[in-house]
Amino acid sequence: VYIRKHPLEIPPPSEKDWLKDDEEDFFLQDPDRKRDALPQPFRMINKLVMRVFENAMEIIERREMLREAQKLKVQPTKCFPTAEFQVTGRANCLAVSGKYIFVGLSVGLAAFKMSDCKEVCAWDAVKTEICAIHALDLGNECHVLLAVDEMGLVWLFCFHKESFLLVKILNEVEDISKRSTCVEVVLSSGGDYAGVLLQGNTKAWLEIYRLPKDSWLKEMEKSSGAPAGLACRERRSSCTSVVQNSSISHSDAKLSLPVLLLKVKPPKPITGSSFKSPLDALKKVDDGSMLGLGYNHLIKDSQWEQQEAIFHSTYREYLQAEGERESKEEIPRHATFHFLLPSRILQVGPEMKVQPDVPAGISVHWDGSHNLCLYLLNCPLKEKVDSDPKPDVVWPCAAPIACSAVSSCSRYLALACEDATVTIWDKHLGYPLSVTAILEERLIRSIHFL
Repeated sequence: VYIRKHPLEIPPPSEKDWLKDDEEDFFLQDPDRKRDALPQPFRMINKLVMRVFENAMEIIERREMLREAQKLKVQPTKCFPTAEFQVTGRANCLAVSGKYIFVGLSVGLAAFKMSDCKEVCAWDAVKTEICAIHALDLGNECHVLLAVDEMGLVWLFCFHKESFLLVKILNEVEDISKRSTCVEVVLSSGGDYAGVLLQGNTKAWLEIYRLPKDSWLKEMEKSSGAPAGLACRERRSSCTSVVQNSSISHSDAKLSLPVLLLKVKPPKPITGSSFKSPLDALKKVDDGSMLGLGYNHLIKDSQWEQQEAIFHSTYREYLQAEGERESKEEIPRHATFHFLLPSRILQVGPEMKVQPDVPAGISVHWDGSHNLCLYLLNCPLKEKVDSDPKPDVVWPCAAPIACSAVSSCSRYLALACEDATVTIWDKHLGYPLSVTAILEERLIRSIHFL
């Protein structure tokens, strides 16, 4: 019989008794698959290779999950071109009107039929590059076109019976130094009016034209032949000659010319008043029934200078931290304008005829301005167009207007200000429907109705 002489104790661990990393789960391994332990550095190489395989499997599983999630999404319909048409030169822009496609080329204009994509007419009289084009169907196979070339000139065309007819160059001047360039062109929905935003060397202004489309339709019916004096060639198999004219004279155009209704200039910076009494300021106000642009006030230049000095002395620390910059008020050179149908906010006199589908006014706001100015279009024409007309309605906003949009029915007007506030106005009722403020301070670049 063996008798233990010493008490029972747990022996202290030694390094040789420690489990290796690859032997921790030795009791779970299959004895048949047991392999001999690899010596160094093969164990390290084996560990690196296994890690590469594990990372690869994780990437494969992640991609498989993304692929399965992509299959659950609605896939967009892929559209492939059904036809193509060849153009002369480079195509810069295009517009669709009725059954025709008008393309602005590097050498002029071209018209194509939508049915067979064949060219029916081309205009290359002056070999000018067309950069923008707007077209509208007037009915009776007559279309009005506004084209802007590389020099900023606005060309007004009529397209009738597969022929181009130049009506007028809207901003053409004899003195080249006084030439203005077109920034934006807008056609009203029915083709009754056209708006052109022009820029000169130091100033900008907006011109609104009334297009005599009814007279054009009558004149087109009388002159059923092709218009003379315009280089227009038909690319057809039976056509053997090409009419070439290096210049176009306005006397050849047999259509009525558009009428300039308004010439709107940007608002001038508000300066100190020279009025000596409130009565002098009230004499400059028409009837006091509307808000003005703020020119008729009694604040002197010295008062503004004193207020500015107080502001700078009060917030000197903040101005120095942000880097104070002396900013001079400049006249804005860009405006956003829309044609508006008759509504309650555009009140017209009983002597003026108003049609529900013809624009009754325009809304204009210049860059950096708080005011939305509304002008009536159906006022009686004066002998001389007022170079700086007063707005009929002024809507002041709490912040400068960044962008605006009008719905297709022309009932709703959306204004987005620089303080990230969007206001939807109902022009028929004359009050705002909703005011939404973006939580994060971000500048709204554009706004659209869907």
